[in-house]
Amino acid sequence: MAVKQQFNSFDEMISGSDQPLLVDFYADWCGPCQMMAKILVQVGAEMKGEVKVVKIDTEKYPAIASQHQIHALPTLVLFKQGQPVDRIEGVLTADQLVARVRGVLGE
Repeated sequence: MAVKQQFNSFDEMISGSDQPLLVDFYADWCGPCQMMAKILVQVGAEMKGEVKVVKIDTEKYPAIASQHQIHALPTLVLFKQGQPVDRIEGVLTADQLVARVRGVLGE
């Protein structure tokens, strides 16, 4: 499940995470983002303990979106040990996304 959480610093959150983070950069007005939200719930449940799903609203946090060069929505960025290791633009099925994340993480 995607978790809505407050944080002081996005960089602190990604570098301080003990698990890889799959960050969903989205906007409420984005149709494909709404489709991806349901898929991320499935992925979060299937990959519980392997990866943590985090959602960032690009309307509320434009500086974070800009810092990570988010130009298309939805964009998913996989962070491992504070570093981006993969980037996915657009919608994937839950199975495709799980396979991609596990492939990148080497599991």
